[in-house]
Amino acid sequence: MKKRFLIVLIFLILMPNLARAEPISNKVKVAFVRDGFLWTKIDGKEEKITKEPAKYPYPPQWSHDGKWIVYQVEPKEKLSPNVEFQTEIWVYNIETKKHKRITLDGTNPKWSPVENLVAFKSGGVLNVSNLESFYNIALGVGDYNWFPDGRSFITSSGASLRPDGWTNPVLYKIGLERNLDKITSLTKNVNKFYTIPSELKKGDVSLLAIDATDFKFSPDGKWISFVVSPTASWSMDSNLVCVISSDGQTFEVLDEIIWEVGTPKWAFLQNRIGYIAGGGRIVSGFKNKDMKVTDLPAFQTTSLTPAHFAELGFTWKDDHSLYVSRVKESEWSNNPNQRPDPSLFIIKIGDSSQKQITYPPKDYGDYDPIYLPTAGKLTWLRYQDIAMTTRDLWISDPDGNNAKVWIKNVGGYAFFE
Repeated sequence: MKKRFLIVLIFLILMPNLARAEPISNKVKVAFVRDGFLWTKIDGKEEKITKEPAKYPYPPQWSHDGKWIVYQVEPKEKLSPNVEFQTEIWVYNIETKKHKRITLDGTNPKWSPVENLVAFKSGGVLNVSNLESFYNIALGVGDYNWFPDGRSFITSSGASLRPDGWTNPVLYKIGLERNLDKITSLTKNVNKFYTIPSELKKGDVSLLAIDATDFKFSPDGKWISFVVSPTASWSMDSNLVCVISSDGQTFEVLDEIIWEVGTPKWAFLQNRIGYIAGGGRIVSGFKNKDMKVTDLPAFQTTSLTPAHFAELGFTWKDDHSLYVSRVKESEWSNNPNQRPDPSLFIIKIGDSSQKQITYPPKDYGDYDPIYLPTAGKLTWLRYQDIAMTTRDLWISDPDGNNAKVWIKNVGGYAFFE
């Protein structure tokens, strides 16, 4: 009788925990586009949050606290018939389920890393919105990003063509007033940070420096990575990933990259940056795309791709391992059935063994891996061909086990953990 009582007591103690048990993936919030609508997946439930079909040219973004989503949408009627491309910027509150338009014409929105402020551009004007009003911050801005403390920006101003040749692209650090209502000047808080040489070289690669974009900070905030590009058509084949110290004193060119295989990414804790090196667009062949990592400040680079293979995307698992979307080297084919389909591999830095962890069915490939460290889950897109637009989001354990479709038919998407 006593034994039976103890069993019942233990069950009663454990029952609340069992009732609360839920898949770890349910603790991840997802905002995504599907069939012309904006959706969320929260607590495992999908919800369509827009009512009218529209074009969302870029993925939505979560605020630092996961309570807001910012998104860009093309309006049905443009401000002027002469405008080729126009997007409105809106925010959506997860708790109130209400949408609010920030601006009629804006691009490149980015949340502050520490508070619910949204920066965005209108033409070359950098603006900041507190979700009630927006304020002009600076003029002549190309690309930008917030400093980790949310009190300033790193920005670029692209080179321009003059009768005597191209000028230099310039980086600036722009401070942000704590009280936005007290902004009285668009130049007072602007400081020149670094002038990029008009021509950059790395090995046999020489590149005309026109624009600097994709600014990202190292885990300790002491380094900034960015990509220097030449003219628009040339940048399809060649760009250079660079790093600069956060005081602007040390600048280095790391390697050549292309946009098609993703952008450089920092490890979670170490000052270690990963990127897929190699020039030449994919239609020139699935080749010369090598996974590399560079440790700073030593600038020691390690190549991780074995011979006769090429990488199409990657994500960090931790500071010492990453996942890649990998194919065997081959030439491009206009016949989709003759193009290689990638699988995901896990790479442990310093370990010569590299393990394949996904096995997509024939004529399907696994692309765009993203690891979710808090949930301890790996995600990726599975679809039939690199040119296809119908794609399913998959999720699995870190070793590729228990893989399943998580969200069907996704467009742009973003996670919040």
